[in-house]
Amino acid sequence: MKIAVLKEQQAGEGRVAATPETVKKFIALGASVAVEAGAGALAAISDAQFADMGAAIGDRAATVAGADIVLGVQGPAPASITGAAAGAWVVASLSPFAERARVDGYAAAGFEALAMEFMPRITRAQSMDILSSQANLAGYKAVLDAAAEYGRAFPMMMTAAGTVSAARVFIMGVGVAGLQAIATARRLGAQVSATDVRAATKEQIMSLGAKPIFVENVKGIEGEGTGGYATEMSAEYQAAQAELVSSHIAKQDIVITTALIPGRPAPRLISDAQIATMRPGSVIVDLAVESGGNVEGSVAGEVVDIHGVKIVGHRNVASRLSADASALFARNLYNFLSTFWDKESGRPVLDEEIGTAVRLTQGGKVVHERLLA
Repeated sequence: MKIAVLKEQQAGEGRVAATPETVKKFIALGASVAVEAGAGALAAISDAQFADMGAAIGDRAATVAGADIVLGVQGPAPASITGAAAGAWVVASLSPFAERARVDGYAAAGFEALAMEFMPRITRAQSMDILSSQANLAGYKAVLDAAAEYGRAFPMMMTAAGTVSAARVFIMGVGVAGLQAIATARRLGAQVSATDVRAATKEQIMSLGAKPIFVENVKGIEGEGTGGYATEMSAEYQAAQAELVSSHIAKQDIVITTALIPGRPAPRLISDAQIATMRPGSVIVDLAVESGGNVEGSVAGEVVDIHGVKIVGHRNVASRLSADASALFARNLYNFLSTFWDKESGRPVLDEEIGTAVRLTQGGKVVHERLLA
């Protein structure tokens, strides 16, 4: 069983799908590991560190030649892994909806593509969940990015020259990223409030010492969703939330938006008119900018100024903490493969529940129900 670890090709991607720690563990399972030269360079991992753990280092062709499993952070181009074994697994974040042509390419090449972002949010799969591990870091980094753009201090400071007021930070969307953003902003001394369409998050917000901002007594809320994700809100709820948020956002110094709906464009949470109510020098960080954006006017990969407010739209925020993001991502992949490792056959054998959830292609066909609808 040969496992290949690729060097990421996408611009701005600094993560790597394995670390010396996970390479050592894969070899202990009985696998051989090949790592493409330079794969860990942007995550502060040298080729020598991989080699010390027993990995073979080589170019892309040598790395994928005969590989039974190909590991990546983002999905590799099918043509770039043509030397892999027939039926090889491609295990990565595959962006099935945005990169449908690539998924079709895996099917045509006979690869079994496993999309890690489709991992079900169930208890036994928590250690395999790349969305949670990467969102946690993104939420933290979003607050640091906001602090870097904000021209004032976060905590209240009482000095002989007078008092500096605490920054007011509003988190919109309280998933994994939002909760970490709340915790980080609180640790920096900000006055924090947060909102979400899921009523269950109110207690989580309060447990972190933030103020919940919620629409009350409105029928038709559809935000609970399944598997811990939000779904779209009813029209009545959207109108009530817009009114509540408009009055609240005008008083904020920093807003961080994190709202995503799997497989659909990110919901619009902040309009140009609402941005105009914020005082000059305020900052908005749009963590959903690559999925269409929560903020009107946000631009992927740029920091733009709208009405004197800085709108931060960094791409691939987790990769901006590439060393830690790689360590967590690599452990997610190891936990996934090792959980299903069959000692007799010397390879992982997926069960029906998780296999069906993550498998996009098999036997030359696209097989995932969400891609066949």
